[in-house]
Amino acid sequence: MKINWNYFKIIALLLVVAGLYAFSNHRNDVKKVNGIKIEFVGNQSLYITQAMVNKLLIQNYGSLTNVPKEKLVLNTIEKVIETNEMVKSAQVYLTVNGELTTKIVQRKPIGRIEGDSRFYLDDEGKRMPFSTSHSARVPIITGNITGKSLEDVYEILKYINDDDFLRKNVIGIHVESEDKYQLKFRMEQFVVNLGGVDNLDEKFNNFKAFYTKANKDKTLENYKMVSLEFNNQVVCTKI
Repeated sequence: MKINWNYFKIIALLLVVAGLYAFSNHRNDVKKVNGIKIEFVGNQSLYITQAMVNKLLIQNYGSLTNVPKEKLVLNTIEKVIETNEMVKSAQVYLTVNGELTTKIVQRKPIGRIEGDSRFYLDDEGKRMPFSTSHSARVPIITGNITGKSLEDVYEILKYINDDDFLRKNVIGIHVESEDKYQLKFRMEQFVVNLGGVDNLDEKFNNFKAFYTKANKDKTLENYKMVSLEFNNQVVCTKI
């Protein structure tokens, strides 16, 4: 009987490959974490620092260095980091060299509420506590702040934050009442009566056209009030 050696060669090759795969998996499983790296995506570590993240990890896990990789639950570590109120999202993974890497996206404040309660409003419209590490340079919100007016303020802040001119110049929003909002500017003495949050495009485009002309004519200092409340008009009150 003729023996088909090719058949045995294939079986032997499969056994070798399976053995190498099992050996590789075993070596990978027994590897330990040899270091921790914390990265902040986008801005610098303004509202939460590497030291704060390290402290948070130590409080929950102790030292992660030299911990076997197989004992780590990366999704759980991400959720622990995201419990910090300054963190928007976190991604945790292990590199091929055994380094535990954490990439953190911080929350972004766009307004500072100064009412009965004091807090930031972030770019998702959520409340964000003040940070002990950094004070954000954002418009300050004062006045009669309620649930409805806070929603309106968020809409105004979003518009301001997306507009280069307004973002550089608006330093405050005062809530007179629901549907009555005033804007305060960095370099000018006048107050802008915005009215409600309706037709923001039209209102701000009209205002910027007025501002450009008045600035060219050097007459900005002549006004104490600029109203955008009326339909497609800019009504000014002189000093």
